[in-house]
Amino acid sequence: MDERTRADVERAEAAIVEHYPRLVRLGYLVLPPSMGRHRRVLAAHGLVQRALPRAGRRGRERGALPAQRGPETASSYELVRLRTLRLALAYENRPARPLPALPFVWGLRLFPRAGGADELALDQALSAVPAPVRAAVGLWHLEGLDGDAARAVLVAAGVGDPDAAQRAADRLDRAAGAGAAALLDSGEFDPCTVQTRPTDLLRRRQRVRASAALVAVVAAGTAVAGVAGGDDARPRHETVAQQALDPARLLRTPNEQWADTSRVDFTAWPPRGRQAGDRELLGRALRVWAAPPAGTRITASAGTSTRPPDQPPRLLYAGLIDNVMVVVFHDGDRLVRYAEPVDTTPTLHFARVDNADLTTGGALVIGRGNGWMRYLLAPWVSDIAVLDLLAPDAPGRGLHLAPDGVTDRIPTPPADGGDCGSWPVARLRSSTRIAEDRSFLLTDLGDLAPVHLTSRPALPAATGPGEVTDAPALRSWARTACSLRSLRGAGARSVNNWAYAEQRLPEEGGSATWVCTRADTWRGPGRITVQFQPPAARPADPGRIAGRAAGTAACGRFGRPVVGDVHWQAKSGKWYLLAAGSRGVGGIDVTGGVRAGGNGATLAVPAPQGAAAEVTGRSADGGSVRAVRP
Repeated sequence: MDERTRADVERAEAAIVEHYPRLVRLGYLVLPPSMGRHRRVLAAHGLVQRALPRAGRRGRERGALPAQRGPETASSYELVRLRTLRLALAYENRPARPLPALPFVWGLRLFPRAGGADELALDQALSAVPAPVRAAVGLWHLEGLDGDAARAVLVAAGVGDPDAAQRAADRLDRAAGAGAAALLDSGEFDPCTVQTRPTDLLRRRQRVRASAALVAVVAAGTAVAGVAGGDDARPRHETVAQQALDPARLLRTPNEQWADTSRVDFTAWPPRGRQAGDRELLGRALRVWAAPPAGTRITASAGTSTRPPDQPPRLLYAGLIDNVMVVVFHDGDRLVRYAEPVDTTPTLHFARVDNADLTTGGALVIGRGNGWMRYLLAPWVSDIAVLDLLAPDAPGRGLHLAPDGVTDRIPTPPADGGDCGSWPVARLRSSTRIAEDRSFLLTDLGDLAPVHLTSRPALPAATGPGEVTDAPALRSWARTACSLRSLRGAGARSVNNWAYAEQRLPEEGGSATWVCTRADTWRGPGRITVQFQPPAARPADPGRIAGRAAGTAACGRFGRPVVGDVHWQAKSGKWYLLAAGSRGVGGIDVTGGVRAGGNGATLAVPAPQGAAAEVTGRSADGGSVRAVRP
């Protein structure tokens, strides 16, 4: 082997060892979020370790390092960084690609430390853009490269359109503000500092010893075992799959841990219910989850896996709910509800709940019937009341709460296509032991996990969504609530109502509000609905849908400005084309069947009813924003 080439490889290895956390963080950022946090952690470590090139013979083989001009480690680092990027980018659009053989983790699931609302919002925005955009953001903030240097790395890594990737990264970066670099440097994006959920270490050691002894016995007594028969010769050690089905191994959080932990989510829920100690029931539920018998009804929220348990899950509840025996598990990423009706086949309901927090982990649907449901509340919820979103000025109705955290029956919101005469929501209040009198709204959209409703006021814009507590937020939701029916089964995590613009209507028609309603899913991508809300005779009169879009970052903290338009008829009978943009829109242009333009964030021009027109906003950075279409 060429000694010079061996030295090059040794320098590359030194660069990887010295900058290992930095490289793994970059790889983790670029990898597809759809892989899930556990697989991303392992894949990030694996691809950095695979970035070490092989030494070449007779020149350079594919993957070998070129000869270096000197011993400088920086050049070697740039090369292993490039190989890391190439490997990470190769995962795009191939989320099912198997992980490398090493590193391999048995008996544990790994998760970076959970961040706050800002980190979660940035992670959701990053999940909505392609890998080259995430790579550009990482090169800027994690590597400290300027635009030209980052572009050169993207080109070398095989990105087809590095300029487009950097433009998209710039838009995301400006939306994130000055704190983007600090957020990317937080524990949320650090795959080297992880939390683990281990299996029982003592029993694992005992099984390893028993397995070793068993191998010796089998090797010594093969002939005897052959004579004795098959049943007596089978190994009796417990497999990993069997461990997950053992009710004695279920994780049980201590009752008061929720008040003394920085992670306030489903992992802080203690087991509740009168049957929480019924091992026969718990074992039955685990076995049905692992291998559902014929006839089992299985329901899963959008984007939620129904895979069997791969480790002992956490027990949240076991008890009788309206003559149905119910067991609820949490496996770190999902809620699993097992229901055992009398004389009927069991049912399983799965819901994705990774990265839950105080609000989105505040309740789950424990029981459901015709027109009603019950919540099981988090231990940190001190009070619950029921409100009707369509009656914003009506007081809430207090709700009785059983000692095990189960509520009385709550009416369910109307289904799509039916009469939308009311929209029940639950107003929860958190305990002062973890938060200062924080109230928040949850609504049921048919999934196991309820949806958190938030509100963001018009200018001056808030930094992010807030709770629906004041009169303006409740009145805005009164005119928006019925549009939530279209989100049933979408796997929504939270829905935010943003009154992004106010517009004076022509002919003294009063003032209208433009609202963008954004639904974020547990998977990351969101969908938006733009509404035009003119003056109304009744508080709950719905607005007009101006446009919809899916798989977009618009109307979120990291999205670009939004523009909407509608045709509106004045009292005189004359028709107008109205358009409005959010903050950051400095002008609006109309082309096609109607031609007009003007500076400012709103525009009103006479236009025939139904005239085809293209509406485009001019953003402050010189770009354009097309109106959201119906």
